[in-house]
Amino acid sequence: DAKSQSQRTFESVDISVAVATPTGLITPIVPSTQGLSLTDISAKVRDLATRARDNKLAPEEFQGGTFTISNLGMFGISEFSAVINPPQGAILAVGGGERKIVPGSVNVETGEKEKPRIQTTMTARLSADRRVVDEATAALFMGVLKEYMNQPKLMML
Repeated sequence: DAKSQSQRTFESVDISVAVATPTGLITPIVPSTQGLSLTDISAKVRDLATRARDNKLAPEEFQGGTFTISNLGMFGISEFSAVINPPQGAILAVGGGERKIVPGSVNVETGEKEKPRIQTTMTARLSADRRVVDEATAALFMGVLKEYMNQPKLMML
């Protein structure tokens, strides 16, 4: 809390999703995501985004939140940095996937080299308020996110 210079702990994970509207950017909130399935979250995001574009959100649906996800991949942006929306502690900037040539790995024991291959890669950058999330915690979060993105079946509830 900026006024009292104290840390607040939230009981729920309220995720904001950045939505472009004709009047500018707005971040509607999906409350209590820790208790929702991926399918439920997706449906709520779709509903909130539609109502945001139609200017039909109630103030409590876009004020507050604890964390934001901003995705510019659908606009052809492969990577970007996002600015934190107070009072939230962090924002994840998600770029679109790009096909890249990656070198093959080398088997250390045999010296065998794999052929280069084409792989789709995605960039995600975390901007965090250091008063809320320190660098070590941010690094752990990004490492876990990478594991989930590399093995999407882990996200199925």
